Amino acid sequence: MFESFGFEETTARQASVLLAAIIGLVFGVLAQRTKFCFRRSLVGEDRRAAGGVWLMALAFALVGTQGAVAAEWISFDEHRFMSSALPILAIAAGGLLFGAGMVLTRGCISRLTVLSGSGNLRAALVVLVFAVVAHMTLKGVLAPLRVALGSVTVEMGDYISLAALPGGAWVWTGMIVMVALIFALQSGNPVGQLVMAALIGLLVAAAWVGTGFVLFDDFDPIAMESLSFTSPASETLFWSIASSSIPAGFGTGLLGGVFVGALLASLLFGGFQWQSFEAPRQTGRYLLGSALMGVGGVLAGGCTLGAGLSGVPTLSVAAILAIVMIAVGAKLTHALLSQAAFAGAAPSTKQRPLPAE
Repeated sequence: MFESFGFEETTARQASVLLAAIIGLVFGVLAQRTKFCFRRSLVGEDRRAAGGVWLMALAFALVGTQGAVAAEWISFDEHRFMSSALPILAIAAGGLLFGAGMVLTRGCISRLTVLSGSGNLRAALVVLVFAVVAHMTLKGVLAPLRVALGSVTVEMGDYISLAALPGGAWVWTGMIVMVALIFALQSGNPVGQLVMAALIGLLVAAAWVGTGFVLFDDFDPIAMESLSFTSPASETLFWSIASSSIPAGFGTGLLGGVFVGALLASLLFGGFQWQSFEAPRQTGRYLLGSALMGVGGVLAGGCTLGAGLSGVPTLSVAAILAIVMIAVGAKLTHALLSQAAFAGAAPSTKQRPLPAE
């Protein structure tokens, strides 16, 4: 469709950067206002409210994405989520590592990116280390580990998507949406919070349609992408140090937009506050968590947004497995940390400010 616009000096890739920046800007504002975070929905003190926000976003992401598929605007048949060879070991291990990491850093990578724009230097360091380790896993010294784990696959045939199961895409979409909406509407969130969460979900569909339909160019095709932070973090890191030879892409625009959106929201509505580490032990915990998320996000095929909020609406079994394993990793790590603290392993019982809450 992009070639029909008649642009002579702007390529689809360049236009995708602008699209991503706009979507990222809106997401940054909405995520800052709603405190959007998958970790909080699992182990936070306000997990019920946080879960309602996350599930409301998921419901609208599902309806919007599958609506676009039904309209034949986009198709996921050739997308990496729909590979018949399911890298089950990489997804399982990656999901567990990512879940553990986001508990150690007290926030999933999307939440920490938003917090970076709100003046949280702890979150900013986590994002930087996450990007470095993710790039190491994609193309650096950890790439052999990724390849080795990814080589252990299970052949799924046509059943790599819920759409292939009895009932088809809309039955499974309807079931997931119904459960998500029931929980969201009973979560105790104000209407305004749920409306903003719904808008976050629609951003997922907008990104899929934007990159897969509006900017589709037969002569210069770009990848169909949506909200994600693992690959974009690596891409942004690489672009920032080699921009003269590496052009910006969708991921670079997305991360930049999220940061600016969160910054503007925190300045306009309150919430901007400089924060840093309080002790060496805390620094070590965050560095470990960010490294685990970097490796885990690549192995699992995405983060809580890439595999979760954006991946589940594709009805991909791989994406669903990834977000389930991330949740399992988070719950197990939280339980282990709670047990250690109860046993007296924690150096202090004093409540500290939590950067993701």
